[in-house]
Amino acid sequence: MSSEKRALTERKKQILKAIVDAHIEGGEPIGSKYVLKNQQLNCSSATVRNEMAELEEMGYLEQPHASAGRVPSELGYRFYVDSLIERYAMTTNEIAQINALLKAKMGELDQILLAASNLASSMTNYTGIAIKPRVNSVLIGTFEAIYLEPDHYILVAVDSDGNVKSKHLRTDAPILTQVSLAKLTRVLNTHLTGLSAEQITLPLMMKIEAEMGSDSSLVNDVIKVIYDLLNEPDNGEMRISGIDRLLQYPEYSDVSQLQELLGTLEKKEDILNLVSQSENEDISVVIGSESQVKVMNNSALVFKPIVKDGKTLGAIGVLGPRRMDYAKVLATLEGLSGNISNIIHANKQLNGGEPDGGK
Repeated sequence: MSSEKRALTERKKQILKAIVDAHIEGGEPIGSKYVLKNQQLNCSSATVRNEMAELEEMGYLEQPHASAGRVPSELGYRFYVDSLIERYAMTTNEIAQINALLKAKMGELDQILLAASNLASSMTNYTGIAIKPRVNSVLIGTFEAIYLEPDHYILVAVDSDGNVKSKHLRTDAPILTQVSLAKLTRVLNTHLTGLSAEQITLPLMMKIEAEMGSDSSLVNDVIKVIYDLLNEPDNGEMRISGIDRLLQYPEYSDVSQLQELLGTLEKKEDILNLVSQSENEDISVVIGSESQVKVMNNSALVFKPIVKDGKTLGAIGVLGPRRMDYAKVLATLEGLSGNISNIIHANKQLNGGEPDGGK
């Protein structure tokens, strides 16, 4: 790819950018007359045609019909995104819409991601996607045992991603009291927070039983429940906004192809895998066959992970045709992700601790 980039002269880059920009806006093949008319090129029409023919030979352009102009190829879009794209200047109204997300005061990450994907869809006119990626291992952040009845209590566990899980437990032990459950809460938080299931060993369980004293009979059942919580599979979640927006683009006029894409979005696994396997904290742009999702050959997926302390909490994204307005999509996702990060740092429940003063 690097040799191909060096082979492009400044004039070829200018022509390629003009064709991509025009095709994104109108969706039609672009001819040499348009390029010559709309670009400050000090050359003849024949020269522009020759340059376009060379760009086609190099794989950056395609000619859908013999008599038609050219359209960008997948390689052309990739070069455009990596090297030619201009920064999109957001309007005052767009900035205000994104900033309004901060004022919604939503407490759950799921709500925040869904609201952001809805806004991304409406602002870009593509399909918005909110994703909670797959999690291979979960650690418990805090425990709390809540008294209900003399033989019945709830164990609440908040995992390292801020997800709240609860289990009802009944016990044949001596009558439960607020004091015994307060002691259980303290002991569990002292010894088990931040551990995986494999790290809860028999010696550790014996130590917990010893500290529980006369209430040691509670330990066996509660450890079993904690094992279950730690081993519960988290297969991730994906929610879609504005799926009907795809119908506006001729790329999805083929009913069978659209049905395949909709089926993939409904099953979710392929796109969840794509996002969950990403190791990049920056915005990812996946164009056409670059994706392992076969039915996306005519589409592009752009997504931005939401990361805190090196851990991916979720992602927001946009799905649309390959000729999507990448500059606007990138700016929108950057703006939204920045606001989500601010919400996470300001929100005690999502932050897993005390608010940090709005920093």
